[in-house]
Amino acid sequence: MERQKSLSLKPTTLLVFSFTIFSSTLFLSIFTIWLIKSSPSLQNQTTLHLNTSSISSSSSINDTDNVSLNLQPLKFQSLTRFTKNFTVNGVKIPTLIDNQLSGLHNILTGSKSEDLTHHVVVVDVDVDDGSGLNFTAMEQENGTSSYESRVRNEKNKLVVANAVLKKIEEKKRVEECDLTKGYWVFDQSYPLYDKGSCPFIDEGFDCEGNGRLDRNYTKWRWKPKGCDIPRFNATKLLELIRGKRLVFVGDSINRNQWESMLCMLFGTIRDPKRVYETHGRRITKEKGNYCFRFLDYQCTVEYYVSHFLVHESKARIGQKRRPTLRIDAIDHGSSRWRGADILVFNTAHWWSHYKTKAGINYYQEGNFVHPRLNVSTALRKSLTTWSSWVDKHINPRKTQVFFRSSAPSHFRGGNWNSGGHCREAINPLNETLTTSYPEKDIMIEEIIKKMKTTVTLLNITSLSQYRIDAHPSMYGRKTQSSSIQDCSHWCLPGVPDTWNELLYYHLQSV
Repeated sequence: MERQKSLSLKPTTLLVFSFTIFSSTLFLSIFTIWLIKSSPSLQNQTTLHLNTSSISSSSSINDTDNVSLNLQPLKFQSLTRFTKNFTVNGVKIPTLIDNQLSGLHNILTGSKSEDLTHHVVVVDVDVDDGSGLNFTAMEQENGTSSYESRVRNEKNKLVVANAVLKKIEEKKRVEECDLTKGYWVFDQSYPLYDKGSCPFIDEGFDCEGNGRLDRNYTKWRWKPKGCDIPRFNATKLLELIRGKRLVFVGDSINRNQWESMLCMLFGTIRDPKRVYETHGRRITKEKGNYCFRFLDYQCTVEYYVSHFLVHESKARIGQKRRPTLRIDAIDHGSSRWRGADILVFNTAHWWSHYKTKAGINYYQEGNFVHPRLNVSTALRKSLTTWSSWVDKHINPRKTQVFFRSSAPSHFRGGNWNSGGHCREAINPLNETLTTSYPEKDIMIEEIIKKMKTTVTLLNITSLSQYRIDAHPSMYGRKTQSSSIQDCSHWCLPGVPDTWNELLYYHLQSV
């Protein structure tokens, strides 16, 4: 009986088993159909690629030449909202809408992430050569079209990339590095040019041509503490000033720097005839205004003499007309400076009691000639006149303005006209002769801070104080018969080349 009962239950068991199999198959089929229908949202992905060898994943980037960021491609589910900044492995990347550099600066500083709307961004970074970034925005389209079909015109640029990041990083380095503190390093790869390759050095600065035999004074390179000055690249600077005017305005120390700049740029020109003075003038101490055109780059490098930056005039004092200085009126040659793209000013060398008649019946305001006025007071008034002119007449959107600080003199045993000399010096000083900052430079810094126009102080005073060896001394003329030595100006090649390397550094970083 037990066997018969067992056999009678078999059809029921088979029925239950069959129903179970059918139900499972049906469920799996329905689930599979649902899964397939919902798959477009998974397929509609956007990929962010970062390919770089020059961007550090650190939020603080100090060395653009030795940094790297290795990130694997990341995928985001289809995005319906938009952010100006998003984060990848702790590095915040801006989308740089409307070519705003402030957005790109977030690469260095970081910013708070926001939601994404309307657009997704593909970032293609390739800065192996240090040139910069390429940022591309892709507009997200509706439907299930492939990723490639959403790329409009292959890549719609939001910013021109190559130089932008490098400029921001260099500007950050300039702000963080004190270029005035450092030391001189002997470097056999210097000078950047030689006397024979440059026809623009006038007799007063041509120490080699005037009989100086040692060359060590040309082989020193300034090394700031904690950072480096990039080696001067004449081709890059000529590209920076292509179609522009680079203008130096000031006294003979600025002519010293201007001649240095001509020599540094001229070395990269293959055909010397492609560089000429627009009025056919030969550089001498007597003529004060020069304009050299570099035809291949359609740019000019100019110099305009202005000892005080304000107007040198004459006024009737007693029965005679005597020289005066109009400390309330800009130099009448200022019309030539207007329209320049880069302006480098200086004044300091002539602000002494000797050159200003000891301040007696010399300084003039309006029709009034001061019977006596302190040179510091007169300088401050003149710098205020200059700053007002710059604020009124210079367009900061067009023109970059620099003011070079004072260059030190190194007279020993007397002044320039009383037997002072520096002829024994053949090496830089181990320490500067003075630790105090010149009053003239303090004054210009104070005035610059009050100006509406951005003016960059090109501070060369401290680094130049070490270089007692680099003045013409007795080699400022072809014959050394005179007892007067030049310990104020500088041999070329020489220290003014370093001033121009600093200028080049700032121009790259603006």
